[in-house]
Amino acid sequence: MSHPRITATPDVMMGKPCVKGTRITVELVLRKLGAGRSFADLLEVYPQLTEEDLRAALAFAADYLEHETVIAAE
Repeated sequence: MSHPRITATPDVMMGKPCVKGTRITVELVLRKLGAGRSFADLLEVYPQLTEEDLRAALAFAADYLEHETVIAAE
């Protein structure tokens, strides 16, 4: 799936997927949301982001994980 709001460039944040036009990684967005921060919190702390950017980060991560294979440890 195409994610026009998410880019990965080798010379920006070591190639990690970022919100386009920023140095804010998808990983950072996920970690902040996972820690209990709300969209409103993130938009206040990172005013360069939009709600669409945050949703794009979530969609990117979901699409990435869709193709992962999990092997249960025994």
